[in-house]
Amino acid sequence: MSDFIRIDWLQLQDWCEQILRLIKVPQDRASLIAESLVQANLRGVDSHGVVRVPIYVKRIQKGMVDPRAEIAIESIAPAAARVDGNNTVGVVAGSAALDEVLRLAKSCGTAVVGVKHSNHFGTGAYYALKAIQRDVILIVMSNASQTMPPTGGIRPFIGTNPLTVAIPAGDQHPFILDMATSVVARGKIIVAAEKGEPIPEGWALDKFGRPTTDAAAALEGSVLPFGGYKGYAISLLIDMLAGVLTGAGFGRYVRNMYEDWLHPQNVGHLFLAIDINRFMPAEEFKSRMDQYIRELKAEPKAPGVDEIFIPGEIESRIEEINKKNGIQLPERVLEELNKLSRELGAPSVLTRISGKEMV
Repeated sequence: MSDFIRIDWLQLQDWCEQILRLIKVPQDRASLIAESLVQANLRGVDSHGVVRVPIYVKRIQKGMVDPRAEIAIESIAPAAARVDGNNTVGVVAGSAALDEVLRLAKSCGTAVVGVKHSNHFGTGAYYALKAIQRDVILIVMSNASQTMPPTGGIRPFIGTNPLTVAIPAGDQHPFILDMATSVVARGKIIVAAEKGEPIPEGWALDKFGRPTTDAAAALEGSVLPFGGYKGYAISLLIDMLAGVLTGAGFGRYVRNMYEDWLHPQNVGHLFLAIDINRFMPAEEFKSRMDQYIRELKAEPKAPGVDEIFIPGEIESRIEEINKKNGIQLPERVLEELNKLSRELGAPSVLTRISGKEMV
């Protein structure tokens, strides 16, 4: 059997939804969570895809996440609101915040919505792609549990706090910047450790604050911010806006979803939206964006470069391929998902999709 197996994305999404329904997640929320996870896989962001289903399930089963919690939305100004996720699933709280910030932006031109008492909310691109369909520019940030040291420090204090910016275009691909503030996803270090492979220098520090190429030592230490002190500064900024300002956890008070089984995560998010039509007709803006992107792509290319891309374009192309050919999942991930299926008494992923069991 190969190391990877391709699975139809719609059936994988249906499997995710059924698993969530089995642990009493309401139907509408199960659909939302499944859509978010599978979209991450479709776009090639596998670290935020269905590999997260087991930890989501475990935290719900352990009472660390309340999938049925009522979300509270408080208006604090004509163009501002605060969302209390009440410890529900992160993408549920995030989606409520997105709906609110889009509503306020359409009413006021610009808007900001903060979120507290949330959990891991998936990829920022999930919200971004919905916003640009409404002719809205969206900026989203979220904090995360401690994995990176401050510049000059030796132990984790801040998270790989992600930043997303979405700007629509016309005929060209939209600008979708969706990035963590670490030099590399911690998941890549985990994979290297599992394979017994070294990691490149500059990715991480060991627990003593020394640069390391040993993946196992890196997991005991901390991942480094991108761009040195610049990435560190941006990560701090996100923590201050998404955590301190919203009333959510910040720094050491954002709990680790894999390690802390005593406290809710209390992740914070911040959504900012701009209604393009308040500046100019959206079609005119999109035409200007198309011109910008075409001229960018027409720039002279370095040796060996066939094409210049904008952020989010490669992920969009990967999504087209995966929708056509199926999502490629490693065998070890499928084995973990099928193990979860057996525990919950559900059909396995491969039984539902290919009619055969893992061997």
